[in-house]
Amino acid sequence: MESIKILVVDDEAPVREMIKKGLSQMGGYSVEVAQNGAEAIEKIEKDVFDLVLTDLMMPEIDGFAVLEALRSKPETAAIPVIVATAKELTPDEKNRLSGQIQALMQKGDFLNDEFLEEVKSLIK
Repeated sequence: MESIKILVVDDEAPVREMIKKGLSQMGGYSVEVAQNGAEAIEKIEKDVFDLVLTDLMMPEIDGFAVLEALRSKPETAAIPVIVATAKELTPDEKNRLSGQIQALMQKGDFLNDEFLEEVKSLIK
């Protein structure tokens, strides 16, 4: 069976590594990481991913810009996206995400059962 390719985008190395380790241990997932939005967009242009998990608040190119880049191209527009953030979103930010993402998770929820079930449900 071919492994599912997931891109994890976060500017905090411990967060990236925790998610990568957790998903890798589940088996069947090939996890790549990007430390910022620019690196994420570069990787997405070069490779095909089954799921993108991105932080929203990152320096320079944030998660909103990563999402806009994904949705702007036919070949990446359908990739499921989980947004993970430690920030309480404003109504305007929630509107920007509405219809664009498959799930919104709080950063503290990583690797709990709900998060893992969400990942599994999006890549069937």
